[in-house]
Amino acid sequence: MKKLLLSLGLSLGIVTCAISQENPIGPLDLESAVNLAIQNNLTLKRSELNQETLEATLLQNQGARYPNLSVGGATNFNWGRSINPATNLFETQRIGNINLFGSSNLTLYNAGRINNSIKQSKLDLEQGQFNIEATKNQIILNVINLYVNVVFNQEQVKISQNQLNTTQEQFQRTKVLVDAGSLPLADQLDLESQLATNRVDLINAQATLNGSLLSLAQALQIPYTSDFQIVNPDLSVDDAFMTSENSASIYGTALEIMPEIKAAQIGIESAEQGVKIAKSGFYPTLGVGANLSTNYVDIYDEPFKDQIDFNFSQSAGIQLNIPLFSRLANKASVQRARVQQKLAEITELETRNQLRQDIETAYNNAMASEQSYEASLSRVQSLEESFRIAKQRFDLGAINYTDFQVAQNNLFSAQSQLAYDKYTYIFRVKVLDFYLGNPLNLN
Repeated sequence: MKKLLLSLGLSLGIVTCAISQENPIGPLDLESAVNLAIQNNLTLKRSELNQETLEATLLQNQGARYPNLSVGGATNFNWGRSINPATNLFETQRIGNINLFGSSNLTLYNAGRINNSIKQSKLDLEQGQFNIEATKNQIILNVINLYVNVVFNQEQVKISQNQLNTTQEQFQRTKVLVDAGSLPLADQLDLESQLATNRVDLINAQATLNGSLLSLAQALQIPYTSDFQIVNPDLSVDDAFMTSENSASIYGTALEIMPEIKAAQIGIESAEQGVKIAKSGFYPTLGVGANLSTNYVDIYDEPFKDQIDFNFSQSAGIQLNIPLFSRLANKASVQRARVQQKLAEITELETRNQLRQDIETAYNNAMASEQSYEASLSRVQSLEESFRIAKQRFDLGAINYTDFQVAQNNLFSAQSQLAYDKYTYIFRVKVLDFYLGNPLNLN
């Protein structure tokens, strides 16, 4: 019973641990979200497994420098007229024999094929590592984007809730005045309609927030539950960055640090090694080999060990292979290798151009977002004062409900636009920080 309870406890512990990894308890901060995304991303796992394949290829190519060694044995029985393996004479009887052998071969010269293959494997391994880093960067950027989107939608929920609360307060005040006969019933009905509209807006804002939380959870490869939440970072706009950099300087920095650029450059080097490997097919190869063999025949009374010793033979030799005509196979290999080299050069240029275009787009977007944010900020400040005055006048009965509602809706619409411009600007600046090699965080 104790063993059963212990096993059950261990099993429950393992299951609880697995569940806790898949379903984080409590609000999730950005760092934890990024770590989860990197840990669970299947594309990244596939790339890491591909690295293991490249490591195996490198190991195999390095092993080609060493001599191989194989040993074995065979046994067979012959009936009727057959050759006696000990005398090489035809005999008519059952003959059983055991043959033991071993061989080893070593390549002495093959025009650098082995060395170039090792160099290419090392370059492929290095390129794969840079590709993994590039994949991680894209994962982090995506998580930050989704994370900021959640923060923005949370802000939208707060704005909708504030609008609902304001309308609710006005409705209660108006209802009292209508009951007292100071205001017409139409004002109360208008506020009831506005109250219903605000409730719908709040429901829609909450649904949008839930959708953004779902997108974030799916990007993290974790099950989504209704209690999934994030830690709200303290995000503020700092425009000092925009005055100290331009797209050209950002591009110059990114060329030196972006892993996709380094991966493309290494791809060219690997392709160059591929051309050298292909060219080695035109050159002679030189190798050395050795063989050992012995056998035992069961038709003699001589003991097994004595026959093995007596029949033991050795041989060694050097082999030179000069390719005179390979039916154009070597020429075709070189041509394919040169095509791969040109493709690698195109890929490197394409990667550079794509990086430049991405930075130019990101910079222009950030500049536009900065201007939109500043304009929205000024608009909200003006409308806040307009709404404050409108509320005072409405409370005093100096304006009707329609005028008050216009002021209210203008303010909340401007606040919503300000929130959008703020978080869009913050994320776009973070993208430029990414191209500068700065830490990808929201601090």
